[in-house]
Amino acid sequence: MGFIVILILVGILLLLAEILLVPGVGVAGVLGLISLIGSCVYAFNVFGMTTGTIIVAVNVVLVVALTVYVLRAKTWKKFTLNTNIDSKAIQDSSTVLAVGDAGKTTTRLAPIGMARFETGAYEVKSLEGMIDAGVEVEVVLIEDNRIIVKPLEKDF
Repeated sequence: MGFIVILILVGILLLLAEILLVPGVGVAGVLGLISLIGSCVYAFNVFGMTTGTIIVAVNVVLVVALTVYVLRAKTWKKFTLNTNIDSKAIQDSSTVLAVGDAGKTTTRLAPIGMARFETGAYEVKSLEGMIDAGVEVEVVLIEDNRIIVKPLEKDF
């Protein structure tokens, strides 16, 4: 009888491992099912029809209880990541550009390229069209980490 209990425990543990630890692989789940079926077959062969039927009923109840436990929402909340990332790439306010800052493109903006400002070089996007390298540009919009620029209009 101890061998049947061991087979049932091993089967349940392998099914739990399949569901919670290594989902999708299938080896632990298949071995768990084989262990549970083996406990039923052993009980029928060694102890007879009555004990075999009881073991089958116990296995069914345990598998149903395991399924209900796994499908509860609280079970999966233990495994979820509950942190949110709310930081920005540019955090130092002394190096952040402002609308109206002027700079010069170091590469061609087609429509994205690099431009150098007083505080450093940034990846920028042209407001419309392409802008050649070496052209004076002005910051028109800063949205999240995207800097939108347009060519600086010179007064003559």
